[in-house]
Amino acid sequence: MERIETAEALRERMGHWRRAGERIALVPTMGNLHAGHLTLVDCARERADRVVASVFVNPTQFGPGEDFAVYPRTPEADCAALAERGVDLAFLPTVAVMYPGGVPGAVRVEVGGPLTADLCGASRPGHFGGVATVVTKLFNLVQPDVAVFGQKDYQQLAVIRALVHELAMPIDIVGVPTRREADGLALSSRNQYLDPEQRARAPLIHAALSDSAAALRAGARDHAAIEADATARLAAAGFGVEYVRFVRPDDLQTPQGDESRLVLLVAARLGSTRLIDNIEVKISE
Repeated sequence: MERIETAEALRERMGHWRRAGERIALVPTMGNLHAGHLTLVDCARERADRVVASVFVNPTQFGPGEDFAVYPRTPEADCAALAERGVDLAFLPTVAVMYPGGVPGAVRVEVGGPLTADLCGASRPGHFGGVATVVTKLFNLVQPDVAVFGQKDYQQLAVIRALVHELAMPIDIVGVPTRREADGLALSSRNQYLDPEQRARAPLIHAALSDSAAALRAGARDHAAIEADATARLAAAGFGVEYVRFVRPDDLQTPQGDESRLVLLVAARLGSTRLIDNIEVKISE
């Protein structure tokens, strides 16, 4: 596996592969890789001749008081895991490479409107602008045919799909189902922030989602009541609930009729750790 840290070297390698007619897949990550990330790599491997994985903790998607400074950085372990999984190239840029003019005043890409105004966008102003900016930069550098993202960050995936559509980028965006621990907790680098007692409680998020989805499939149609029940259940278990919300899967807006598919999204804190999860629900006719 090649390890590249500069934009110039990356462009040179990508140009060589494209001239050879090879299909390129990109897996953007912030590193500290776990089995969920490696599932994305496996998906990319199935869809392309060459796989590029980026490892970059992007400062512009962290807000004041968030965990940018302490976010776990494990580049050597990440590269070893990527190499073992068959990645062709790991791109590990510095902040200076990704933001050559500096972070303050950097050119930004924004996905505005209702897609980013609510849910995580409401509690993390500027977050999705940072995501859209760094993803656009990576897409420009790699020019992949396909890019792979996890569905755990459901709103992020929707934002990236909108970005690619609006900017007419010829990139196939693939979403991969969430990998979970045996007890249902969605895999996340931030899970390591949880102390043992919090870790034991954390799977209640998935349990609440699953029970809410079961209620909907069983015929319950009062979305607000189901959301309130799940919120109360999590709050009683010590979670600081930001939202529990049914939305349409394509535009993440409030359901307006008898949609056949919905997604239930949740964001909640255990102590200082912010956890997100979701579950897609197909409603029987």
